[in-house]
Amino acid sequence: MPSPESDALRAHYQDMAQRMAADPGMPLPARRALFEELHARAAEPTDVTYEEVTAGSCRALWCDPLRAATDRVLLYLHGGGFVTNSADSHRKLAGHLAKATGARALVLDYRRAPEHPYPAQIQDAVGAYRWLLGQGYAPGHIASVGDSAGGSLATATVLALREKGVPLPAAIVAVSPAYDLEATGDSIEANRDKDAILSASPLDKTAMFLGGHGSVKDPLANPLYADLTGLPPLYLSCGTHEMLQDDAVRFAALAVKAGVSATLDINEGMQHVHLYMAGRAPEADATIAAIGAWLRPRLGLL
Repeated sequence: MPSPESDALRAHYQDMAQRMAADPGMPLPARRALFEELHARAAEPTDVTYEEVTAGSCRALWCDPLRAATDRVLLYLHGGGFVTNSADSHRKLAGHLAKATGARALVLDYRRAPEHPYPAQIQDAVGAYRWLLGQGYAPGHIASVGDSAGGSLATATVLALREKGVPLPAAIVAVSPAYDLEATGDSIEANRDKDAILSASPLDKTAMFLGGHGSVKDPLANPLYADLTGLPPLYLSCGTHEMLQDDAVRFAALAVKAGVSATLDINEGMQHVHLYMAGRAPEADATIAAIGAWLRPRLGLL
């Protein structure tokens, strides 16, 4: 059973779902404001400072834990279905993860759909990665990290870098990744009654993301169609109460088939992106600690 602290996320999601159901015509700015409230679920991490910068062409936030290695960085891509959320809604989550890893985190405010459909988000993430290289960060000292849609972007960014012949980062971490734009996983229906937020979202974020011209089978939009050969090690985390559970499970199997090291972390009873409860729920903190322990040796940290 989830801890009472983790169950608070389910309750928050249910409240969001009820508010959206009560106002089916809620305009996009109001929906974005609603999802932005999720920032309150995480506790403020201690001994972490923040700085606003421009990374490539995008606003971004540095999350700097005291005594962390300043030459290692997590390039963090926030979730929100490519449409909602921001660097601000995810800075505390990223700060906890940076602290657990002993590295900096750069949380990118990439362009969002529908104003900026695919591939704007990947272009922004590739630009931020190139910016990090230009700042002197070694590829082997960078990890590509994200949650939900940001987990897909964190993976697709590395695929795009491979296509361009750019040296790849040391690792990819995808939490509750939203890979499958076709929603074909068994968990879509099997977990529908357990998932308190994705089952209630009224927006067709796939159509908004693709902008009417992209394909759900494009490997950079849907990495389940990608050739995964040569990718760096992967850490995939998901919960058993989320509709996207099979996205992580299937991608882990595809990665192993392609000869890529993949760690699959399935969290019993957890909702979509249970790491929103960072610093407040034991399950979130345990997953963050596990990711940090996994990342440290891959970034050359002892």
